[in-house]
Amino acid sequence: MKDSSERKKAMTRRMFNTASVTSLGVAGSLGAGKLVAQEREKAQERAKVAEIPPLKYDLEAQTHWTGEGGSAKEATVEEFPVSQSIAGVSMRLDPGAIRELHWHALAAEWAYMLEGRCRATVISPNGQNEISEFLPGDTWYFPRGHGHALQAMGPGPAHFLLVFDNGHFSEFGTFSVTDWIYHTKPEIVSRIMNLPVSEVAKMPQKELYIGPGKIPAKAIEDFRNPDLQPTQFSHKYRLDQAPAKIFDGGTEHIVAMKDFPIQTTLTAVKMDLKPGGLREMHWHPHADEWQYYVKGRARMTVFGSHGRTRTEEFGPGHVGFVPQGYGHYIEQIGDQPTEILILFNHPEFQEISLSGWLGGNPASLLSTNLGLSDESIAKLPKREQGILGRKA
Repeated sequence: MKDSSERKKAMTRRMFNTASVTSLGVAGSLGAGKLVAQEREKAQERAKVAEIPPLKYDLEAQTHWTGEGGSAKEATVEEFPVSQSIAGVSMRLDPGAIRELHWHALAAEWAYMLEGRCRATVISPNGQNEISEFLPGDTWYFPRGHGHALQAMGPGPAHFLLVFDNGHFSEFGTFSVTDWIYHTKPEIVSRIMNLPVSEVAKMPQKELYIGPGKIPAKAIEDFRNPDLQPTQFSHKYRLDQAPAKIFDGGTEHIVAMKDFPIQTTLTAVKMDLKPGGLREMHWHPHADEWQYYVKGRARMTVFGSHGRTRTEEFGPGHVGFVPQGYGHYIEQIGDQPTEILILFNHPEFQEISLSGWLGGNPASLLSTNLGLSDESIAKLPKREQGILGRKA
């Protein structure tokens, strides 16, 4: 009887344990289902990505700074919020006018001459100096902190585009020589500049920034210090005279650090699109793209994943922006050629085109991925097309 009683107790324990495990399993299944539903809701929330912000800014329509000697208009994150990495300035100097001696603590400066003649002087931390004349199509690059000055050499005004490798940088917050001297005790300035205090008092009583001046007799003058060493790394590059990549629909002049060693933070491209030209679908893996439309018109469409796209139409004086890694293409529109200056915030140029990508995969994979027949796959491009010509 005792054995029978023990067997009953053991059976009861087994039944209780089985029921417990079963109930836990059901509860676990219900809990797992709830977790899956929660994760699905979270995924849906994550998928609600914000729309692509405006990628266009009308720089030349602004009137930010105008004074005796010239003008300056800028596009920083204050005016163009999407461009966190690059800022730009359109500056004009009247004949003889100067952009005074100054330096930038927060950004390097790249420039492209659009019109006229301009002279630049620059000093490097190693004490080497350079003086150069710039004509349309020429570029310069001044590393962060290098002291420099600009002067229009006539006979007409000089117009150039300045680009900085920091979207938060403002041209109106530079370190200017007159501002520094004015805010230093006159007796200190007197001792350092070897001038009487009375002469110090004649200097500008505020920052000059841009001021009128006389056109020098010649562009390349001697330095005041004859012992200075000329720079070993030129700040000047003749972009328009560099070899171009030629396509059916246009050309590209590209200057990266390998071509212009002192240009260590940016890569520049001058793109010319023929009427009807199409800059093919592509993306840049490691850099944002900042654009200034010099002439002509174009339409750009940007793809930002999650089914998001944005199309903007551009004309002369407009600035465009493409975030790093976003797919995009540019269509030339209108009967006149389109010229675009493009800057990337990386010293090496990289891009991946849809055409090159298609050529780098087997036909069977593309057929499965794209749902196309073998005959259609055979028609696909196999290598980069760059800028396609007008469709016949």
